[in-house]
Amino acid sequence: MEKNYIISIDMGGTKALGAVINSSDGIIHRVKKSTKDRSKKINYPLLLSGIITDLINETKIPEANIKAVCLGIPGSVNPLTGRIGIAPNLNIKNYNIKNELQKHVKYPVLIENDVNLAALGINHFDYHDEAQNILVVFVGTGIGGGLILNGKLYRGSTFYAGEIGHINVMPGGPLCGCGNKGCFEAVASRTAIVRNITNEIKKGGKSFLTKYVKEKTPIKSKALSAAVKGKDRITVKHINHASEVIGYTLANINNLLNFELIVLGGGVVEALSTYMLPRIKVSFKKNSLKSTGRNLKIVATKLGDDAALYGGIPLVEEFLGIKI
Repeated sequence: MEKNYIISIDMGGTKALGAVINSSDGIIHRVKKSTKDRSKKINYPLLLSGIITDLINETKIPEANIKAVCLGIPGSVNPLTGRIGIAPNLNIKNYNIKNELQKHVKYPVLIENDVNLAALGINHFDYHDEAQNILVVFVGTGIGGGLILNGKLYRGSTFYAGEIGHINVMPGGPLCGCGNKGCFEAVASRTAIVRNITNEIKKGGKSFLTKYVKEKTPIKSKALSAAVKGKDRITVKHINHASEVIGYTLANINNLLNFELIVLGGGVVEALSTYMLPRIKVSFKKNSLKSTGRNLKIVATKLGDDAALYGGIPLVEEFLGIKI
């Protein structure tokens, strides 16, 4: 009996990662393409159809065995219409990516917020038997959230639930890509951490990361991790601040919704989990009601960045009724 697969694509602020995947084999092949060139407008349907073509050509899977394409979008989306409301880190607003991509591919196209997809992946493949009420938070270029309530993804009345990156945690604070000031992701994402480190270095602060700033080399999560391991004062200060903000923001959300489990992911957490998680937990405990936080666990995803790719599998079952 031939196996069926889907193509899952996670559209990040710096890269689009595509994979051929199913439940039994997991990920069998990946293709990655950059999305970080802001000097010109990216033709996303062309970029995505190129990833899909490469995946099919390189795996040689019969086209009939590909049942759907699932897109994880870092922003607000309507999975029924396929329209992106706003995806600040992709510079996309009010755009129907489903309809536009469907012009280039023959497979059904499904879209979902990227962290919602990660939440689906985590709920079905990561911590399936451990909790019914889960908050998933990914810290990377931005910060996104996904809500699993009573075992199911909660999307909200207009499909925008989970946009925790745009909770205001510092009124009048740094400008966010959404246009507001002081959003959670404008204060505690990797983008925010790097901005704060860069500003301090430019003012004369000495750091392990000075060479990155002088050479205008992007400071990624691995570089932050290396700087922390080297006990770089400036980096440690801003990672500690981000950890504190993450902890008290999660506490506030949990005070409202009383989860059993908070699962953290994203590039920053993956690179710095052993350093950040204890500090996040301290801040969480300090700011949490004892009754809501008593039995809650804060953990890192075991699937890592692959969580969103795996989330395409339950998404296809939900919308198309096909088990992969």
